Amino acid sequence: MPAARAAEPDLAARLKLLVEAYPESLSGVQGNRLLFKDGRPALEIDDGKAKDHQTALAAGDVEDSLRQIYPLGACEKKPEVDVDPGRIRSDALMMRLYGASAKEVGADLVPVKWFGETLRVTKRQGAAAALEKVRGALAEKPELKRYLSPSAGVFNWRKVSGAKNMSVHSFGAAVDLNTKFADYWIWSGGKPGRVPKYANKYPLEIVEIFERYGFVWGGRWYHYDTMHFEYRPEVIAIAKAADASACR
Repeated sequence: MPAARAAEPDLAARLKLLVEAYPESLSGVQGNRLLFKDGRPALEIDDGKAKDHQTALAAGDVEDSLRQIYPLGACEKKPEVDVDPGRIRSDALMMRLYGASAKEVGADLVPVKWFGETLRVTKRQGAAAALEKVRGALAEKPELKRYLSPSAGVFNWRKVSGAKNMSVHSFGAAVDLNTKFADYWIWSGGKPGRVPKYANKYPLEIVEIFERYGFVWGGRWYHYDTMHFEYRPEVIAIAKAADASACR
């Protein structure tokens, strides 16, 4: 008889994992407020507004960003409609963690060597250090290099294409791989909430290594972006606590 799966962590448990994922900035939770170590005003966790998926993507709060469970592992699992774990983010929180302007984010970008090129990655929250660990693990598998380089970029202060919310590239905490192998939901003729097909050309071995060090993969999203990885250690920690596997 297979072992029982862990119960999905409730909001309080997810918030605890969020605080633990960003010890540089977060100090705890008090009621409906997220507290910061630098003394800045607390951030509202749940704005109390009912949101459909597209509204949450455009204007998600902290609670919205933690709602969907990300599946882990070196397996491909076609996402169900509007299942985009990690794609919903709180812009307010991301700006607190990484900077509220291109200039502020830019001050903390550091060079990370990446298979014959150099990427500019934020050092905040351990993102650059985590990407260096990813690079080290991937470097042990030279057959994967063609998928990794040239990178399509890291830092770019902008909104998500065609959307109102900020891209994680704005914070120097996302990396795109070689576009030669990329598949993207808009390129397939998809519309929000109506994506006709799922495609991926990257080895799942790459995905498992990125996830190991706190990055989520855009190929886990219904609105897929297979070249995209972003540093979201809280999403990975919640997935582990929920025993969420793409291989099950």
